[in-house]
Amino acid sequence: MPILNVISLPFRGLRALFPELSNATFKTLLSRTACSRYLDRLCRGLYICKRAAPPNRLVLFHAVALLRADEFNYISLETTLSEEGVISQIPTNWISIMSSGRSNVVSCGIFGTIEFIHTCQKPVRIREQLYYDEKCRLWRATIPLALRDMRATHRNCDLIDWDPY
Repeated sequence: MPILNVISLPFRGLRALFPELSNATFKTLLSRTACSRYLDRLCRGLYICKRAAPPNRLVLFHAVALLRADEFNYISLETTLSEEGVISQIPTNWISIMSSGRSNVVSCGIFGTIEFIHTCQKPVRIREQLYYDEKCRLWRATIPLALRDMRATHRNCDLIDWDPY
């Protein structure tokens, strides 16, 4: 199998490249390609070509964009607050995403973990508190929205420096 010139591709996208193969043959091909290290399995249904991959710190964010493409998602909670210096601890290899989809935790092997937290918020109601992060390819919460999300989801707020807010 040639090396795909993609960062990551869902199983469905890869399958479309080989319509002439039976499902069993395609799965064997995918397994052999992963064993030969041309592709790595990022998580269920998502594969990554390491040669074309973004920096490790962005892989999880790019995976979110593919895994939950049909949902409203934005980076929030500890992920936003640690990057903005509001909390002192930096979660390594763990990102928190508010999502209109169901809550779930997805392990992405050596790259880390994605935590999806369900929200009923409509984009139109919080659009003034979101901005698009081009590097991550996702919407990102402002500090006030991330703080509100922390309280709304009953997260541990002990490490937050509340003085400026």
